[in-house]
Amino acid sequence: MAYIELNSVSKGFGSGTARTEVLTDLNLHVEKGEFIAILGYSGCGKSTLMNLIAGLLEPDSGEVLVDGEPVNGPHPDRGLVFQNYSLLPWLTVYQNVGIAVDQVCGDLSKNERDFEIKKAIDRVNLTPALHKRPGELSGGMRQRNSVARTLSMNPKVLLLDEPLSALDALTRSVIQDQILEIKEAEEQTVILITNDVDEGLYMADRIIPLSIGPGASFGPAVEVTASRPRNRREITAAPEWQKLRHEVITFLLAEKERERAASYSKPVALPNIKPMDISRHRPSTFSGLRPKPRKVI
Repeated sequence: MAYIELNSVSKGFGSGTARTEVLTDLNLHVEKGEFIAILGYSGCGKSTLMNLIAGLLEPDSGEVLVDGEPVNGPHPDRGLVFQNYSLLPWLTVYQNVGIAVDQVCGDLSKNERDFEIKKAIDRVNLTPALHKRPGELSGGMRQRNSVARTLSMNPKVLLLDEPLSALDALTRSVIQDQILEIKEAEEQTVILITNDVDEGLYMADRIIPLSIGPGASFGPAVEVTASRPRNRREITAAPEWQKLRHEVITFLLAEKERERAASYSKPVALPNIKPMDISRHRPSTFSGLRPKPRKVI
């Protein structure tokens, strides 16, 4: 039995003619300790999928299982890192992490609570900014604060919903390596949502592309067999990397062509407008007036 299972999962929003089927018949098995990257275009339903695994949404059909138990809502064992940081701006780095610790470990003593908070912050190298508020932090530091808050819950499953998409390339690579180090140290099961092919190939054990919706489904999985820890320069130069990259990009480009072809084949509904019969309308009473000549002085 896989550690995380999605069995025939479908999800849509709205009703009647306004109904949109976002995800259709998803099947996914993730082993314990595995790192999976779900990759696809913006708007194809990646965040909806993540919210289903986190327990923030319920599927319309099918089931989501974690360690053999159905997902019926959020749980501390599943930690979700949001794309937009979701930090409280009036609280410091320490206090934002403290909220999560209080929710999960409310019975800790003051010293134990302080230890857990500082340990999570130290994992992401944010200790020098312990007492700074989000407005005083860079984008990368805010994201690390968000990661630290999730790590303070000691989750068994780490869910990353495009957490690095708004960062510059250098900061992004640093946090990628930090997440990988934490994953190896804690032996967590990780699911990463991304729209960056290179990020997925560098971080994950397996990449699964998502087709373009409505009614998105999984494409063919790509196994990344490179050993860990990975050297960024060596792996990107390897022929195997280029082959895997080509496979994923080929699928994504084919999806974009399919979407474009479908949009051309749709009938265009013209507006129901009747032409006006101008002969039935009287001419304007001002139509015969001419401007008076200006008086020259």
